[in-house]
Amino acid sequence: MEKKSKKKIWITGHKGMLGSALIRQLDKSNIYKCITVDKKKLNLLNNNKVNNWIKKNKPFGIIMAAARVGGIYANETYPVNFLKENIIIQNNIINSAFDNNVKKLVFIGSSCIYPKNSPQPIKENYLLSGYLEETNQWYAIAKIAGVKLVQAYRKQFKANYISVMPTNLYGPGDNFDKKNSHVIPGLIKKILDAKKNNKKKFLAWGTGKAQREFLHVDDCARAIILCFKKYNSDEPINIGSGKEIKIKKLINLIKMICNFKGKVEFNKKIGDGTLKKLLDSSKLKKMGWRPKYNLSQGIQMTVDWYLKNKNKTFK
Repeated sequence: MEKKSKKKIWITGHKGMLGSALIRQLDKSNIYKCITVDKKKLNLLNNNKVNNWIKKNKPFGIIMAAARVGGIYANETYPVNFLKENIIIQNNIINSAFDNNVKKLVFIGSSCIYPKNSPQPIKENYLLSGYLEETNQWYAIAKIAGVKLVQAYRKQFKANYISVMPTNLYGPGDNFDKKNSHVIPGLIKKILDAKKNNKKKFLAWGTGKAQREFLHVDDCARAIILCFKKYNSDEPINIGSGKEIKIKKLINLIKMICNFKGKVEFNKKIGDGTLKKLLDSSKLKKMGWRPKYNLSQGIQMTVDWYLKNKNKTFK
């Protein structure tokens, strides 16, 4: 009997934290085969090149993990890049996917698309019900445009495209730059640098009072693949751990894991962003998904990965 060939899924942004995690998970599959292309060979900002690549490689599906990403400082410093580049990238991929008969597409958004003062936990239908958090509004607006384009293709052409909204992710392959990173990798680097240099304190941004939900990137990848297989709805679907932690408590947890005895000082001139942001992921959990890693396990894994790889990857 002839062996059935695997269905090809194009993972965009395959070298990033989430893209790498998706490949790790899909490598275990008997149904799907990952295809990738380096950004040096395919500029996602070039519509013709994106269209031609999809036409040539004929993926069955696309999972869109490529984006211009960063924390509060990066969003505030490069608003044009975050708004313009993300809209161009996602438009090029989604439009070309439809033109070349891609059967399933997953657009990956972000929890920052929801209003700043959303009731907690945040349900998917709260989208566009209020004002955005100003510190990352440029990225959020670009992602909202992507969600709406997916919905438009579903409405007009019945395309089987969906949007997923992950909470704050962390894990192996993250960006550990002090200025442009997200919360957990930024804190890990600051704390380990302070320990290495025998400093008695380090500086953290904000007041430490904000609460955040975090999810290990491998848990998110499993959720996205489940949605690729089984989810088909106009409404985005949230991906979150269901647990939140105050930033001050998070700092103490990372200090303990890194065995750093010094103190933290807060730079209160830099805003906290949204004070509370917890996703309602009940729709996903009804599909049978649960996270494997708690926050302590995940941070320990991330610290171990960083210490092993920092000389190869980070300055």
